[in-house]
Amino acid sequence: MKSDSITPARKSRLRRSLPIVIAGAVGSVALALSMSPTLAAFTASITNSTDTAGLGSLSMQEANQAGTILCNSTDGGSISTNTATCATINKYGGNLAMVPGQTVSTQITIKNTGTVAASAFNLSPAACAQSNNGPVNGTATDLCSKVTLVVTSGSSTIYSGTLAAFNAPVDILAKTAASSVPAGTTVPFTFAVTVPAATGNTYSGLQLSQPLTWTFSS
Repeated sequence: MKSDSITPARKSRLRRSLPIVIAGAVGSVALALSMSPTLAAFTASITNSTDTAGLGSLSMQEANQAGTILCNSTDGGSISTNTATCATINKYGGNLAMVPGQTVSTQITIKNTGTVAASAFNLSPAACAQSNNGPVNGTATDLCSKVTLVVTSGSSTIYSGTLAAFNAPVDILAKTAASSVPAGTTVPFTFAVTVPAATGNTYSGLQLSQPLTWTFSS
């Protein structure tokens, strides 16, 4: 007679085999996971430990021929303003006793004392102004149109003409065929002021002045 009941002996065998089955299943899962490509991969990396950026500076120094008088663009305060007035280097010579036919030459240098190149370099004149020189003065009113100026840098002519006509900025890089003024570079200039030989008595006792501004741009 067939019976569906489980005998005690069979129950005992089932209890003994169940842990083995479970252990086998767990092992199979662990083995499968250990072989899964989603849980392991090759890696490579680079860390850039130095990533910086900063700004250089552009500054100017003017010096007389002997190098004993210096004017710096930072003399007006600091690099934050970077503009100054220099009254100690007279490009026109400062001779107030010139006579007809005389030429006075003055040599100066402009240096880029910054850390970046100047990609633009200009000389900008203000208007030439005439005034009296001493107690005895001639009646002429056009001295600036009589006196001539020649500015050179090496073999390049920066300007040549009367002081009255010297009234617009000059692109020095274009005149010297240079692309820039590198940091640390010194550029020489010569200013030659001439009173024409035909200048008459009506110009006696007169003087002129003309502010000049040098400008670097990066």
